[in-house]
Amino acid sequence: MLLLVFLANLPTDIKISMDGRGRYLDNIFIERLWRSLKQEAVYLHEITDGFQAKRIIDNWIEFYNSERPHTALDKRTPDTAYFTQADIRKAA
Repeated sequence: MLLLVFLANLPTDIKISMDGRGRYLDNIFIERLWRSLKQEAVYLHEITDGFQAKRIIDNWIEFYNSERPHTALDKRTPDTAYFTQADIRKAA
């Protein structure tokens, strides 16, 4: 019932945001990231609450950026590909 009330009160002039040329390419990268997150972290754990989910996802994102090699980056991690050692130490 609450959903119907919400939908009834939405503005009628809403426009689709992915209407430009090449916009679908933006979505491909996000979909691939979500797929990796789910297959490599979320589906491997029996998550019981939001705190545990946040910890698991935070740990995976840290792993993804600092330890996991990426073929698109010549088998380097995003941290080594995009940041110098000084930038990495400063962020930590």
